[in-house]
Amino acid sequence: MDTVVALLYLIASILFIFGLKMLTRVKTARRGNWLSSSAMFLAILATLLDMGVVDYTFIIAGVLIGGVIGAVLALRVQMTAMPEMVAIFNGFGGGASALVACSVLFRDAVGKDGALPALLGGMDTSVSLLVSVLIGCLTFTGSLIAFGKLRGFISGQPIILPGNHVINLLLGLTVVAASVYLLVSASTPDPVFWGAVVVIAVSLLLGILLVIPIGGADMPVVISLLNSYSGLAAASAGFVLQNNVLIISGALVGASGLILTQIMCKAMNRSLANVLFGGFGQESAAGGGGKKDDAYPTVKSCGPEEAAMILESARDVIIVPGYGLAVAQAQHVVKDMADQLIKNGAQVRYAIHPVAGRMPGHMNVLLAESKVPYDQLFDLDQINDAFQNADAALVVGANDVVNPAAEKEPDSPIYGMPVLKVWDAKTVFVVKRSLSAGFAAIPNDLFNYDNNLMLFGDAKKILTELNAELKEALG
Repeated sequence: MDTVVALLYLIASILFIFGLKMLTRVKTARRGNWLSSSAMFLAILATLLDMGVVDYTFIIAGVLIGGVIGAVLALRVQMTAMPEMVAIFNGFGGGASALVACSVLFRDAVGKDGALPALLGGMDTSVSLLVSVLIGCLTFTGSLIAFGKLRGFISGQPIILPGNHVINLLLGLTVVAASVYLLVSASTPDPVFWGAVVVIAVSLLLGILLVIPIGGADMPVVISLLNSYSGLAAASAGFVLQNNVLIISGALVGASGLILTQIMCKAMNRSLANVLFGGFGQESAAGGGGKKDDAYPTVKSCGPEEAAMILESARDVIIVPGYGLAVAQAQHVVKDMADQLIKNGAQVRYAIHPVAGRMPGHMNVLLAESKVPYDQLFDLDQINDAFQNADAALVVGANDVVNPAAEKEPDSPIYGMPVLKVWDAKTVFVVKRSLSAGFAAIPNDLFNYDNNLMLFGDAKKILTELNAELKEALG
């Protein structure tokens, strides 16, 4: 049986690695998801076999209840709600690791005389246990806050308490002091119990206070980082349980999450420290209704009929999707319109910015849902130079990722951030409900450009009308 368990763990680990590799490409992402899911099934099966004779009542109940909840959520979730679903799943992952670590802590240490290393079999296991408690609890509450911000239960603006950084520093030192006490103490059970309670409670509080000051614009980075935290918590729990596949899978998630976080920070030209402690990313309600204000003295708008006349003669069209596309659920209409343009002989491509939407890969998933061919999707680095030859750029619900201030205004808070150079196209159409600012809360001078035309209104409604005009014009 030991050989069978070891073999299953090995196969699961290999499948995790290949599954993660496949998730890096849109064409292979679906297969990568299946491979990773199969790996998790084998890992669970091997763990149950490794446990030997146990009462499966609660295990089966947990599998059934969790499976039903997960299936219902996966089937019912809207694409606009996918970021908060990912956030809450990160929290569940961190919470599960924390529960495992806490169960070991209270089962094997609390209530017994002696320091943790002596009770758990070594300093390395004891440190891993406390790290799993800290990161798992922090990830759980931090993910709940991220979920609330994305869902609208909590303000998307940074909520910064007076002395916030000092408070966090003191809480961090408290966790370290309580952990050291648990590692070296051989006192009576009660102080050990309260030391464990302090570590758990302060870790939960830290998760809240670390995420709540971060604004909505930085949620993609936060989600990536919390995903990494959940993996690190799982890997630490694996060291406690001496479970190799948990260590491997947790390390994979932790490392990939950190790499993705770095990619997201690079896409915004900001450091991780600035994201976590800068208080940047306020949402703004400034501007609106499609009316001109001081920031937009030369903005021009048009209707679907005029836009259709220009697109009818276009031979190279680049579509830039943003979160507004997801909100309006307009991805299918965009696909239909693109098909019309392609039938008319135009080349149609989609430009995907790394931080478009509210989670990494949000736009890719959205467009895949409407069956946009993979070879029409291009990353920022692949397509930015193509805008100079494009007849038209159609921006749907994006704002900060097409703001020329990132390249042309050194005083702008987003200066240096890589953006899509849509203004290089002959004609730019921006589909947007109003002139309101994006998450960065700054005006977008693109709207003033001579070659820019605004299409004000709900993206789905505007694009449906535009598509109808195109069909009529193209016969």
